[in-house]
Amino acid sequence: MEDKIKKIVSLAKRRGFVFPSSLIYGGFGSSYDFGPLGVEVKNNLKGLWWKEMTRVKDRVVGLDSSILMNPLVWEASGHLGAGFADELSECKECHRRFKDLEEDKCPECKGELTPPRKFNLMMKTFVGPVEKDATISYLRAETCQGIYVNFKNVLDTSRLSVPFGIAQIGKSFRNEITPGDFIFRMREFEQMEMQWFTLKEEADKYFDYWLEERLKWYYDLGLKKENLRAREVSKDERAHYALRQVDIEYKFPFGWGEIEGVHNRGDWDLKNHSKHSQEDFKIDGAYPYIIETSVGVERLFLAFLCHSFKEFEKGRDQSSKGMETVLYMDRRIAPVKLAVLPLLKNNDDLVKKAKEIYKDLKPHFLTYYDQTGSIGRRYRRQDEMGTPLCLTVDFESLEDDSVTLRDRDSMKQVRVEIKKLKEKIEKYINEGDFSSFEK
Repeated sequence: MEDKIKKIVSLAKRRGFVFPSSLIYGGFGSSYDFGPLGVEVKNNLKGLWWKEMTRVKDRVVGLDSSILMNPLVWEASGHLGAGFADELSECKECHRRFKDLEEDKCPECKGELTPPRKFNLMMKTFVGPVEKDATISYLRAETCQGIYVNFKNVLDTSRLSVPFGIAQIGKSFRNEITPGDFIFRMREFEQMEMQWFTLKEEADKYFDYWLEERLKWYYDLGLKKENLRAREVSKDERAHYALRQVDIEYKFPFGWGEIEGVHNRGDWDLKNHSKHSQEDFKIDGAYPYIIETSVGVERLFLAFLCHSFKEFEKGRDQSSKGMETVLYMDRRIAPVKLAVLPLLKNNDDLVKKAKEIYKDLKPHFLTYYDQTGSIGRRYRRQDEMGTPLCLTVDFESLEDDSVTLRDRDSMKQVRVEIKKLKEKIEKYINEGDFSSFEK
């Protein structure tokens, strides 16, 4: 299974999904850049989540809080203490570092380990023109604290009342000791979080509701039930503030890994921020409880790459000599929705017609133009990019103003009038029914 993740990493770089950061300078530990296709997938995932939370669901509003905040925020939240630290041990022989290791020998070379010491995960920075006189600050370790400190601002301006939610998408930073597994665990990552503020007596009800809704969202986007699980986290394993914690995990090639956490945080956060700031966050004499859903964007991205990736040794029709790779990515997540392909690149009439169609359609959904190579090779190139639809302009197109539309998944082809393309493709993207092109 590790061979599969290596192939996915190779595909991600080759096709412009994910590049190692600062590669021309040798890279930079577990940092990655998202290329032309990768940034589209990320934006699609974030857009779908944002729509689900703030449009489909009731009583949820958005926020975009600052990455840099007053250091007192992190003191109040407990991030500067031992509660937000890992135990670091280093091998005296190979100098590899390990966190929270119970063994007394190095797992790599069996060398002697240094005694474990606490290592805070906050990334420190300085705010001000001269470092020695500057104020020490921190890059935020999670987006939710920006939501908590704005609890009353949102409550007062949105004209909402408890229960209600605040959603946010943004970057977070943690000085991870052992990042790895490609983009699964990084020091700079993006979160999609929704904090649901509710009365204490309704917290259990809303916990179950949001857990069910989040699982349904994954199923709707195509993740298989056998590759997802909701793992109840035991009391001695979960965060100190969590009254209940369920991790939604995906079965990656390297094993089960968390892509989202659903937590009952109780009243711990609002109570502590109220105490440290002297701002009264009580509602009718009590602090609201918080039900949190927190998604790692890059982890979710990787889950969909793993879910979509499939290889065929002799092609899908078993006649090809070489390996064929297809990304069976949901059409809503796929970076490119449509590829426009003139049958021949050296026929001026075909190229002109294809470019006209490309120009007309590209403002409405991400469209790719490709005229290089045989039509079969171009189909396979788009399959590897996850493009759900390919449109071919052929000689018949010059006579009847229709084109051949090919479905990535079934490889089925239909003729569609050019004047109906925009309407039918938008319908397909929304509903996912290729047979609608035949109607």
